[in-house]
Amino acid sequence: MQFFVLAPAHRAETPCRRAWKWRALYLVVSIVLVSLFWGAGLAADHLPPGQPNVSITPRARRHTDDPRPNIRSDVNMVLIPVTVTDSRDRPVNDLPSDAFRLLEDNIEQKIVSFWREESPVSVGFVFDTSSSMKGRIDQSVAAIRQFLETKIPGDEFFLVRFSDRPALATSFTPDSDEILRSLSFVKPEGWTSLFDAIYLGVQKMKTAKNPRRALFILSDGSDNNSRYSESEVRRLVIESDVRIFAIGLFQRPRFLETIAAATGGKTYWVHKLSELPATIEKLSTEFRSNYVIGYSSNRLEKDGKFRKVTVELLRSMLGPFRITWRHGYYSPDY
Repeated sequence: MQFFVLAPAHRAETPCRRAWKWRALYLVVSIVLVSLFWGAGLAADHLPPGQPNVSITPRARRHTDDPRPNIRSDVNMVLIPVTVTDSRDRPVNDLPSDAFRLLEDNIEQKIVSFWREESPVSVGFVFDTSSSMKGRIDQSVAAIRQFLETKIPGDEFFLVRFSDRPALATSFTPDSDEILRSLSFVKPEGWTSLFDAIYLGVQKMKTAKNPRRALFILSDGSDNNSRYSESEVRRLVIESDVRIFAIGLFQRPRFLETIAAATGGKTYWVHKLSELPATIEKLSTEFRSNYVIGYSSNRLEKDGKFRKVTVELLRSMLGPFRITWRHGYYSPDY
């Protein structure tokens, strides 16, 4: 007897049939994985005593509608250096804060801080070496040496010499001898580029490490060879937080008087070289003796405009006093 096995004819697998097989396989694998995890969970619930039970607490989801903190700090503090001297030009250092009244653009401001300033300073010497200084260099260098004798720890100095053009002779240094060495063997010659020298000094002062900053200018003439104009230098000085102290030899330096007064500094007029040591002593004493008045301006707009500051003494305990201060500042424009 013969048996015949009839095999069904092979049917080609269509794309639809192939996709159905993959879905079925995915379903089976999913069921197996769920079963395994479920079994592990039951086993964990029935661990023998003494076995560690580890659980992971999921991180709480942050609600998208929760308000986020928005902290903004706006500092609008203005610091005004003030110097008070008596009728003999001696500093007055024992005044209380309520002896002063401060106005910005004729509107009185509330004084929020007040202290005597005795911290280190950053000083830039702007020294005239033009031809008109012939016969005056030795006494002028001696004046710088006398000023440097009053230095305190933390002070730093740089030197700008100028004639036809200014030059940075010495960068910031705490070594006063380095300044004096740079003034050795100076040969006076050329014209007077005073404005350019002050401009260079203010720019260099941007690298100072001390918040107290001043330029000490010694010259015997007016400018006659600068690229920058008087108005450009005046604005630059007022915008910077640098006080100007100057000594004019034999002639009254009107420009220096103007910018020194605007910054809370002072200009001295020397008629004879023999007066120079006493003038330096007076300048050094006044330079080291000043108050700082701080206030928050009640004008919050940042318009880049100049704001005039006036400081007044409300009372005199010993007699008539002379007061100098920084006369204003430019509001930021950002």
